[in-house]
Amino acid sequence: MTASVVSGERRLRRRRRRPRATFTGVLGELLLTAGVLVLLFVAWQMWIGDIIISAQKNDEGAAVSQEWAEGPPPELPPVIETDDGTTVYEPVIPDPPADTEMLGRMHVPRFGSAYNVGIYGGTSRARTLDDLGIGVYTDSKMPGEVGNFSMAGHRTTWGKPFNQLDKLQLGDAIVVETPDGWFTYRFRTLEYVKPSQTDVLLDVPQVPGAETGERYITLTACSPLYSLAERIVAYGVFEGFQPRAEGPPPALTDPPPPPAGPSI
Repeated sequence: MTASVVSGERRLRRRRRRPRATFTGVLGELLLTAGVLVLLFVAWQMWIGDIIISAQKNDEGAAVSQEWAEGPPPELPPVIETDDGTTVYEPVIPDPPADTEMLGRMHVPRFGSAYNVGIYGGTSRARTLDDLGIGVYTDSKMPGEVGNFSMAGHRTTWGKPFNQLDKLQLGDAIVVETPDGWFTYRFRTLEYVKPSQTDVLLDVPQVPGAETGERYITLTACSPLYSLAERIVAYGVFEGFQPRAEGPPPALTDPPPPPAGPSI
């Protein structure tokens, strides 16, 4: 091998040597990696994690409902006569739940037959809404009680139990299950309000001092999606109480409506 060939190979090896890492280059790679990790976390928090958490909470709810169904049913409540002459069972009003204490389960056939989300005392994000499920406002009336049974829930993240409030249709069932039985409400209307409009939680929503003798249900969540700018509010009216000894109400045993499409 000639000297010129050896010299050429050495020059080629020097050209192929990997450039030295610089501070700017290392910092750029770290920032790029951090950005990818943040995007993965957001994807998990907003979509993948929600799917897993939602399914987990529904499974937990199904187990609770099954446990209540297999236990001895409470004694039947008194029968009362309505204004039109029909007879119905008097609702068994539950005691207000303590903070983070479970009151019951919520079923909404419009959200799918598997929807079974826990209802707990309080509306703190850290204690109730993030980890447990749906929260009951402090001054809320109870299921079946005259006045307004009012609750809050997430519309995005943490299982997003109220994600599809905007998909409710007139007459859709909103069923609250307790150990004593089922309270069926029927959806009536939906509106968007400012966060400061707490009068939606009054016994007669947005009508201070009014007394109608009606039993309302109010579901609130943040709106639009991924924003705190407004509140979406769904209202319903009480239809009736079904004691546990009588089995689930028709709202849960009749074929459910086609599920609403997911909000994105």
